Amino acid sequence: MSTNRHPVTGASTAPSSASPDSPSGAAFGWLDDQARLRADAGLVRTLRPRPADADGLLDLAGNDYLGLTRHPEITEGAAAAARRWGGGATGSRLVTGTTELHAELERELAVFCGFEAALVFSSGYAANLAAVTGLAPHGALIVSDAGNHASLIDGCRLARGTTQVVPHADPEAVRKTLDGHEGPAVVVSDSVFSVDGDMAPLTELAAVCREAGAGLIVDDAHGLGVLGDGGRGAPYATGLAGADDTVVTVTLSKSLGSQGGAVLGPARVIEHLVNAARTFIFDTGLAPAAAGAALAALRLLRREPERAARAREVAAELHRRLTAEGLSAVRPDAAVVSVRAPSPEQAVRWAADCRADGLAVGCFRPPSVPDGISRLRLTARADLTDAMIADAVRVISRRAPR
Repeated sequence: MSTNRHPVTGASTAPSSASPDSPSGAAFGWLDDQARLRADAGLVRTLRPRPADADGLLDLAGNDYLGLTRHPEITEGAAAAARRWGGGATGSRLVTGTTELHAELERELAVFCGFEAALVFSSGYAANLAAVTGLAPHGALIVSDAGNHASLIDGCRLARGTTQVVPHADPEAVRKTLDGHEGPAVVVSDSVFSVDGDMAPLTELAAVCREAGAGLIVDDAHGLGVLGDGGRGAPYATGLAGADDTVVTVTLSKSLGSQGGAVLGPARVIEHLVNAARTFIFDTGLAPAAAGAALAALRLLRREPERAARAREVAAELHRRLTAEGLSAVRPDAAVVSVRAPSPEQAVRWAADCRADGLAVGCFRPPSVPDGISRLRLTARADLTDAMIADAVRVISRRAPR
């Protein structure tokens, strides 16, 4: 019998066989062993309901990069859509789940980001699963960056092609992996990696793909609204927008302050996904309120492109001040600022201490981080003032493990 291993401790996680006279609760008795392993490794996660009034906390934990989630235009966009179209989409996109609002959002999103067409999904996770599984048929080679988001990794696992994982942000490793392959091939990468906030070498990756005749799938979840002219995204900034060999996924839940995701690319790719992507065909469509909020946010961003630059300025200032305090912070390429912690336990305590001082920060630990290094993850928001930045740095440095 094969034995699974705990991702951090390496201990066996295989459930033991239950005897015929075992009590009924023994079916999931192995969960107790899992719980003990998590506790021993300091990796227990808990849900903490967020109060509507933010409870006086300065939030640097969420992904509201442009500060639009509570903007009156965005909340009214959601409310107006719900009043007109109802609380839910009522069915899958191919049955009753597509409204005029969905089509309008897709048209404007494609134009804004510089692509021929777009397809909206119920989440960014679903969009990534669709893009990878839909564009990697039997016999395809999938080349995946080691630092990719879990949704891309799961797409690779579910796809019918063969996946090769290459070292992080290494175009030469991608070239060597593609060399000699015959048949369809796709290279899969985040544009901005969610753990450290570093940007992928998209220009170099695109060149390698074109040499080998491979497609490029880019997850721009952390680039849309922050990078590129007026926040049009990392592919736009690197000249890849609209390329016939490039497909981009985005989320509507970060810079656009809503919910959902989308795939952008050539019209023939979008048409193929409509007919082949299981997370599109069999999933209920995005709720009208979320589509309305995302469309309102997109239109606001077009009017106020300076929000994108401000988010980058805040990230750079957080990094400058944190490193001046002697902390190990990774230089941000977009709006994610990562601060290294000595251990998972100290990262959890550090984040909790910051919260007690009125600052909410993200806490990333194994197995969520590919390199096994725990860190605080800070979100730079366009609506943060200089005073808020100073307060955040003061709390983080004062509560840092010594």
